[in-house]
Amino acid sequence: MSSTSTSSTSTSTSSRTGASGTDAKDGTGRGGGQETGARTGEAAEAIIGSRERIDALDARILDLVEERLSVSAHIQRARIASGGRRVNLSREMEILARYRERLGRPGTTLAMTLLELSRGRV
Repeated sequence: MSSTSTSSTSTSTSSRTGASGTDAKDGTGRGGGQETGARTGEAAEAIIGSRERIDALDARILDLVEERLSVSAHIQRARIASGGRRVNLSREMEILARYRERLGRPGTTLAMTLLELSRGRV
């Protein structure tokens, strides 16, 4: 996401949004992704910068997920070619445990999603 400069970094969010807290540009409260909910211009700029960082991280995560899917497909093809099963449940349990240990219960959900994306790609 590219950022556009406002006329002044000290411009408060309230001057960029209407009285209802919606963005003056489109009235939706989204403001093309720039609605922050901040009460000061400094906080709004910090939030916008952090959101840009999150967007960049998300792009990297998506690239890594796509790479993971490719590697998983390679493993599945090799396993099937050797007469094995497409899915190795004990390996999946290891992955689930690793994500759960690092991220708690939501980690299990994330791991399940990754595993589901990986299945049946061969």
